[in-house]
Amino acid sequence: MTPLLEVRNISKTYLRGGGVFADRAEGERFTALDGVSFEVAAGETFAIVGESGCGKTTLARILLRLIEPDSGNILFDGQDLLHLAGGPLRAQRRKMQMIFQDPFASLNPRMKVGEIVAEPLVIHEHGHSSAERLRRAAEILQHVGLDTSALKRYPHEFSGGQRQRIGIARALILRPKLIIADEPVSALDVSVGAQVLRLLQELQQEFGLTFVFISHSLPVVAQLANQIAVMRAGKIVEAGAAERILRQPAASYTKELLAAVPEIPRASQV
Repeated sequence: MTPLLEVRNISKTYLRGGGVFADRAEGERFTALDGVSFEVAAGETFAIVGESGCGKTTLARILLRLIEPDSGNILFDGQDLLHLAGGPLRAQRRKMQMIFQDPFASLNPRMKVGEIVAEPLVIHEHGHSSAERLRRAAEILQHVGLDTSALKRYPHEFSGGQRQRIGIARALILRPKLIIADEPVSALDVSVGAQVLRLLQELQQEFGLTFVFISHSLPVVAQLANQIAVMRAGKIVEAGAAERILRQPAASYTKELLAAVPEIPRASQV
């Protein structure tokens, strides 16, 4: 089966410090990603786990073409994203959406929830009336457990868990094939985070979603992932089926991460 997403030898370096007057040709560079490769099958949850600073978020942003890699290829739904521009790139990007880490910072406080959730329609589906956009926003909000009264309210009127549900609704309104979830429960308390994880599982089944799920927490990814890749210092040190990684890790770094956790739940169970 052809993977929905195939990442081949992605590398990214940055200039280390130096300010605006630094010599960019001669300045010291550090490696954020070093030859990262993996495949994600349609319908599965592929988790990328590692400590802060290991390159996870840089990778997420490269997958969405929010930043450009130095080298490598990203094949999504049969096309190399790094060779696309203009209309063809927009057509592919609408099939890929992101759930952000911080439900407080990721929602525009000056916009009503209906406008926030419907914003992707304004960008990607021209021609809809305001009434039609709000109708679709109301429909998708109900899928994430919020009623139509949310449409005319502002983000500050909601709890952290509810705001993350709003962010999920915004990601889903275009009916994407792939969701990139960047630490989506790390800013929430444990019980609320567990509710959001259950919601993501339900939505995956309902909409046939594929997830790239990024986290620093092995207990979190154990509840969702079919496949796990463990990252350290910009490299994938181990990857494979979630059950194998969690029960019989091969890499010493993976063993260290597991040893720091009192108990790991069985994969794909909340």
